[in-house]
Formats: sequence, C-alpha cells, structure tokens
Amino acid sequence: MFRELLILFYSLLACKEPQLISYVIGRVFYQVSKKAASSCSRPLSSATALSLKYKFRDLTVEEVTAVSRAHPNFSFSINTYTFKDGSQKDLLNFSGTVPVKYGNSYNIPVRLWILDSHPFAPPICFLKPTANMGISVGKHVDAHGRIYLPYLQNWSHPKSTIIGLIKEMIAKFEEELPLYSLSSSEADRQSELLSYIARITEGETDMKSKSKIGGDKNGGFFNKVTVVGAGDLGIACVLAVVAKGVADKVVLLDLSEGAAKGGTMDLEIFALPNVEISKDFSASTDSKVVVLTVNSLGNAQTYLDVIQSNVDLFRGIIPAISHYSQNSVLLVASQPVEIMTYVSWKLSAFPKSRVIGVGGNLDTVRFQYILTKLLQAEALGKDAWIVGEQGEDKVPSWTSSKAVTNETETMAARNSREKVANRAMEVLKGKGQRSWSVGLSVADLTDSILKDKRKVHSVSTLAKGFCNINSEVFLSLPCILGTSGVVEMVTLEEDPPVQEKLQSSAGSIHDLQQQLKVISIET
Repeated sequence: MFRELLILFYSLLACKEPQLISYVIGRVFYQVSKKAASSCSRPLSSATALSLKYKFRDLTVEEVTAVSRAHPNFSFSINTYTFKDGSQKDLLNFSGTVPVKYGNSYNIPVRLWILDSHPFAPPICFLKPTANMGISVGKHVDAHGRIYLPYLQNWSHPKSTIIGLIKEMIAKFEEELPLYSLSSSEADRQSELLSYIARITEGETDMKSKSKIGGDKNGGFFNKVTVVGAGDLGIACVLAVVAKGVADKVVLLDLSEGAAKGGTMDLEIFALPNVEISKDFSASTDSKVVVLTVNSLGNAQTYLDVIQSNVDLFRGIIPAISHYSQNSVLLVASQPVEIMTYVSWKLSAFPKSRVIGVGGNLDTVRFQYILTKLLQAEALGKDAWIVGEQGEDKVPSWTSSKAVTNETETMAARNSREKVANRAMEVLKGKGQRSWSVGLSVADLTDSILKDKRKVHSVSTLAKGFCNINSEVFLSLPCILGTSGVVEMVTLEEDPPVQEKLQSSAGSIHDLQQQLKVISIET
C-alpha cells in the first residue's frame, strides 16, 4: 500500500492536481506512521507515537505541494535519516537540481530532508554530487556536502519557506560555486565520500556503532550543555561552565553568518577540552541544559520593535532546540529575560518547570553577600532574595522572619530590616550585569540543575497563581532547582508592598506581551 501511494504521488506531481497531491501526501504520512508503529514489538507510548508522525502535517503538505508546483524536477520520497547521535527517523525528503549561473549555467544537485517539526524547524540540506563532481568546501558548504545558509539559521515560520530557501541557495551558489568537475583519479576518492552520504540515507553512519561500543559516561548519564549564541555572553557562559567542571561536553552554537570571528575563533584556536563549536542545531542533541544568550542586532526603532525582533529570532531557534533536546531544561539569559522566557515556553511547549530565566539569581547572590559580608547582617542574608523583574523594578523580599511576640515588635523588626536592605540595595545598584558575571551565574544555575542539588535560586518562573497574579507572566521568585528544572517554589513572607510591586510588574509585562506576535505551538 505504501509503495502504491508513492507511485500515485509521483504520477499526480506530473499532472499538477494540488488537492489530490495533498490527499496522497497525507496518506503517505499516515502509512509511514502505521509502518513504524507496526514494527515495534511493544505498545507505543504517546510520546513515541508523536515522534512517528509529522506534528504539523497540514502545513507540511501545503508547502510540499507548493514546491512540487514551483520545481517540477524535484522527486519526493520517504527515507531513513540518521542523526549525529545515532537516532533514526523516517523523513520526507526531496531531491532535484537548482539552476545556477556562474559564467556558464549549471544544475546543482541537492537533497532536502524535512524534519517532523516542519515548518517550525528548518530542513537539513545536502549537496548530492555525482561521482565526477567534487565538493568545494566554503562558507556555506562543509566537506560532507552539508549546506549552511543564513536562511536556515534565521528560519522562522511563516516567513521562511522551502521555496524561499531554494532561492537563497541559488543566490549563494552563484557567489561561490559549491561543486567542481573531477579528474578520473579524483573521482575514485569522491566515491568514498558519496558512499558516506548514502549511508546517512540508509541509516548506517559510524556514529551509531561508536555509541554502542563506547557508551556514555557515568553509566549512561552524560551531562551535555549547549549554549546558543556566540557573542560575549555566550562565550562567557561556555568558559564559566567549563571552569565549573559540571558538564562532560559543552556545545557552542554559533548562529552568526560568515567565518568565525572574535572569541569564537579564539576558542577554536586554543581548543578547550570537551568544547565543540558548531553552526548545526543537531550538535545540541540530547543536551541536559540549553542556555539561550542570543539577542537580535537589528535596526529596530522602538523598545517594542527590539523585543519583537528577539521574538522573531527565537521562532527560528526554539523549535529546533526542543526537537533535538526534548528532555532538556531551557535556561534563558536573553533580554528582556522575563518576556524571552515566556516566549521560549510558548514556542517549545515544554512544561513550565523546564523553562526558566536567569532572573534575579545574580542580584540575589550579590545582595546576600552584601548583607552578610559588608553589613554584617548574617541572619538577614540567609533569607534574603531579589524578586520580580530584572533592572530597576527588582525588589528585595524574605522567605522567613524571626518570631516576634507582638505587633509593635513586628513593626520594629521590619523597620530595622528595611533600613539594612535599603543600604544593601544602594550598594547593589552600582553593580552592572557584565557578560562574565552573568556567565558565572549561568554556571551556578547549571550546576544545581545537573547535580540535582535541590538548591534555592531566584529564577524567572511562571508566576500565574502566585500573589493573586492571573496572567501568564514570568517573574523572578525563589525556587528549588533539580534535574527537571523547578522542583518547588519557595513561599515568600507576606509583605503588601512587595506583593503590590510584583502585581504591578506582572501587569506591565502582560500588557507588553499582548502587543507581541508570538506563535503558541500546540503539541
């Protein structure tokens, strides 16, 4: 039945009947799911069943139909793709040639694999050279023929489409031709590379055999951390996590266009152990913690435009990250952290416990240090927290207070504490949020998560239901952290001024979120 549907599909492509094409593609997807499910010897869980089919089938069918009309030379099929970690999936893919003018006219053979989270994750693209073609390694193509383009790195549905990707592919290939003709001796060596590329289709890469032989550290528990963004903050996070020694491997995803520059180049030159630099989202596969440090560098005019640019940037990142590391904890350091944590939660569809922002962790640690070491108020420092928003609207709060015998003593204790807290806040105001200090804070949070320390940190978490907040906003609140992210929220002391401040912050953040274009993904 499956083979018959594919044959019918190819026939329909020739006759250009969009409605029939859509129907048959849908049936092909169904048969793939059914075929994969029937090959299992035990019942499938709901999570496994979801992985056997396309999450957004209608959108995928619509786009594939558009591609078939625009590029009739492309042929479609379902094949097994093997990822870097050795895992495999049956994926829709299509092969064809793109016309390129580079002095003469050339037809460049390519193959595009459509992930099951399409169109919210970009396709995986390869050149498909013949035996007499060599690969010209360059800015957009690696030695294995994998294609890297700005369009892929900035992929954002619905703005990004496969047809648009092919257009940029043609434009970039006309700047730098990705293939060249081989001599007969070179063609023999090229056949070895072609067999490697073919094994990806057949699901036989050497990654799988290596994982079987070597296995993971710690009896199968391999602590991998991915940092997204290769700016100063991203590099600071990598260095801090490495210095902390909490991860077996750290991946730095450099999403910038062009050759490595600045700190990224220095990391490559000095080759830190267990650090990998990549432009490929699949390098983040099976990360325990993913740290997000990217911020848009566009030419936005207003504060709202700046935030919307970041939201658009995250649309092309979060779905891909959540696809490759489905059980990870997302740790957001991008600004504004409360809103970008909310955006990450919506785009990933992760449980609220596994999406947190760096929030007030750095300010809390500094605040506690100032109280304890500089002002000699050790008793206050143990229970002191910075909560709410980052920036000027942050507010000190407490998780407990000493027992008092009457209302007069209560007021006296609070007045005394408030004076000390105000002095500490004045000192705190002079401390900026430098990249290296935020990096140290990120390493601190990562340590608590990976080692399941059950330590209390002030982090951005979903505040709905707390302090009479009814909207879906993220605020910094003291939380116990473990391998699953937020284990439990710690109760703050009842303090009306603090509660009013948190409610005010929640209201202003919610109003701003309502003006943003954020896609909520239902899984």
